[in-house]
Amino acid sequence: MSELLIYSNGEYVPKSQATTSLYDHGFLYGDGVFEGIRAYNGRVFKLDEHIDRLYDSALAIALNIPLSKEEMKEAICDTLRKNKLKNAYIRPIISRGVGDLGLDPRKCPKPNVYIITQEWDAMYGDLYETGLKAVTVTIRRNAPDALSPNIKSMNYLNNILGKIEANEKGGDEAIFLDSNGYISEGSGDNIFVIKNGKVVTPPTINNLKGITRAVAIDLLKEMKYSIAEANIGLFDLYTADEIFVTGTAAEAAPIVKIDGRMIGNGKPGPVTKKVIAAFSEVTKNSGTQI
Repeated sequence: MSELLIYSNGEYVPKSQATTSLYDHGFLYGDGVFEGIRAYNGRVFKLDEHIDRLYDSALAIALNIPLSKEEMKEAICDTLRKNKLKNAYIRPIISRGVGDLGLDPRKCPKPNVYIITQEWDAMYGDLYETGLKAVTVTIRRNAPDALSPNIKSMNYLNNILGKIEANEKGGDEAIFLDSNGYISEGSGDNIFVIKNGKVVTPPTINNLKGITRAVAIDLLKEMKYSIAEANIGLFDLYTADEIFVTGTAAEAAPIVKIDGRMIGNGKPGPVTKKVIAAFSEVTKNSGTQI
């Protein structure tokens, strides 16, 4: 099999040759933004929404992406075509670019643009059937007035520290609280809690405005479930009937145990199963043609 090609500033280079300078501020400081996007059956799912979020993240850190949105979308589809991928994970990355060892972004005259595409299996494997074990972590999610969780930046150290703690505690996923003690999100996904037939998810001031989250909300509304955005705490997690998480990489996945407490009957619940099935259907039949 031939080596995957990476989009690198307008050129397509083999994966082993896709490099950047040690002086790239993305490498030095995590100064840049990215997106995670999926393609299913020859269509890129929610491409417009992902590109809008990518450019919003860039705007929030005063980073000028040197491609228009339409050019970025075409570059993504072209990268998929060149790699002959119909089902894939897509990672556009825009770094501040090459500068010096100082922090000043004005020393970086040209942003770097990369697009990675690759095959992607079910992130949690068999756990979609049996459910994930999650643990709350002591690391707090970045405060909105420090580094907004809605900026999908290349600096994911906050998320990684939570994942390290979850690994040490034997959890499949980490659950972050914010600085006020409210539930924020997982290390890479949004959280939904079901109690007495009603669904609640935290407002996105303290967690990423997930594209899959928005799809799940629409699906729940179509299925006539009561869905609300509200601050929730640990008590709400521990006493939930069902919990599931959503994300581009994770899709929709059930959580059946948190901090040693069984959620519901310890198996994926009926609402969760309906969301997973509905999400699978919508990804099969919608998206931007590659």
